[in-house]
Amino acid sequence: MTETDRTDRVVTPYEGAAARAWDDAAPIAAPLCVHETRVRPEWLDYNGHMSESCYLLVFGDDSDAFFRYIGIDEAYRAAGHSLYTVETHIFNRREAAADDPLRLTLHLLDHDPKRLHVFHAMHNAETGALLATAEQMLLHVATGSGRTAPMPEPLQRRLAAIRAAHAALSVPDEVGHVIGIPRRAS
Repeated sequence: MTETDRTDRVVTPYEGAAARAWDDAAPIAAPLCVHETRVRPEWLDYNGHMSESCYLLVFGDDSDAFFRYIGIDEAYRAAGHSLYTVETHIFNRREAAADDPLRLTLHLLDHDPKRLHVFHAMHNAETGALLATAEQMLLHVATGSGRTAPMPEPLQRRLAAIRAAHAALSVPDEVGHVIGIPRRAS
């Protein structure tokens, strides 16, 4: 049994799917919409809403779909590289219930040879209501050493094209938000 055949771990909906072939001439949506799903009954908590951990699960699936979009798949990982999430900030805006259709968008805020700064937005696909957002910092890693490593030039070119297409998007209000309890001066 290979690691990909194991069933005792989290498996994303895109696992085993090959990366999408990149077309330099194809238009790039701003923001990208590469993942849609429905709220599964096992994602519900004791309040009957999607559990907070499942929001992160769905945002992770959106990242995985984005990886396939830019050229990262199992073959890429087998060659010794991957993207790791190092920080995530989630804003929960509205509740999601069983079988609600979810549409996710991804805005590439910035990148350099070793890092991606992305912003996900989760909407109800029928009503358009914003349900949650997630801001993430991802690192490109050489998996053998566990250390950051520059992405190959083709990935960097693809990210530059996406970033150029997303440059006209405004930076969402949630980006860079710091958690804290505001105190008034006495």
